[in-house]
Amino acid sequence: MTAPPFTITPEILSLVASIGEQVGRLEASLPPERQLLLRRANRLRTIQGSLAIEGNTLSLDQVTAVVEGKRVLGTVREVQEVHGAVAAYEAMGEWDSTSRDDLLAAHGVLMAGLVDQPGAFRSGSAGIQRGDELVHVAPPAANVRGFMNDLLAWLAASDDHPLIQACVFHYEFEFIHPFVDGNGRMGRLWQTLILSRWKLLFALVPVESIVHDHQQGYYEAINRSDGAGNSTPFILFMLEAIHEALGDLANTPPANRPVTPPVDDKVAGLLRLIRHKSLGAQAIREGLGLKDRTYVRKSYLDRALSEGLIEQTIPDKPHSRNQQYRLTELGRRALQELLAIDAEDQPRR
Repeated sequence: MTAPPFTITPEILSLVASIGEQVGRLEASLPPERQLLLRRANRLRTIQGSLAIEGNTLSLDQVTAVVEGKRVLGTVREVQEVHGAVAAYEAMGEWDSTSRDDLLAAHGVLMAGLVDQPGAFRSGSAGIQRGDELVHVAPPAANVRGFMNDLLAWLAASDDHPLIQACVFHYEFEFIHPFVDGNGRMGRLWQTLILSRWKLLFALVPVESIVHDHQQGYYEAINRSDGAGNSTPFILFMLEAIHEALGDLANTPPANRPVTPPVDDKVAGLLRLIRHKSLGAQAIREGLGLKDRTYVRKSYLDRALSEGLIEQTIPDKPHSRNQQYRLTELGRRALQELLAIDAEDQPRR
């Protein structure tokens, strides 16, 4: 068994140490119930980010709507990609990161309905194309099984830090390009699996969302590694992305108080009603099934406004006949937590 080529530089060692410290602080500051809420909310960010890197145009709100069984304005393929990704990330805990059978099973779940033979290595040539430019030619199909066996054997035997293992596997997987389609999604899924086997905390860290925000840098890191003949540039990029994602997670409010103000049932109903678009007072009353203007204003609108959960679309003219109400960023976070609790309360099929 030959280890994949890479060099552990002082900068990489520094990032590994810093990430380890971040993880330790987060594990100490996030109680289990808070981690559960974050895992559900960030899982959708993870899925949306990973699919967006591959060209899926659905927004986070649309991905959430698809998960809830609602219709969205998107292609049939985009919707199916969401279903496949949700199923794959939900099943992630059942897979062994070093098992070829589990890797193939994961691809079968992720790409169901999207390719002719999900869960099977490719039998033809493959490459990565950016526009009209072919930027990477993958190894011949006849070599794929052997290369993947070697990579998985290295992962099983490696005594490198799991952070290094995850990044190296991710790059080598993309280099081999073992499947007809879905290689990028699978590489990111398997990196998350490797990391979450090290620290369960990584099941709630949306690294894919950060990668999407730095998508050009992601591909540049792959290209630099291709040119160098080793994964060192890619390891450095991914560790920086992981460091940033953990930093974002650490910037949530302390665990001794909720992320959002307590939301009573009335305000919760209002947030659910206006989650997808701005609504005027009359439309809100109709949506809530209420007629009393004063009651709706005092018990719903004024309360949500005072808590910073909604805002007026015409704040400088509060009494405008065209006034509407929409969620603030705080309101969106509160709604995500409400939806996560709703999902937990639903009986599993």
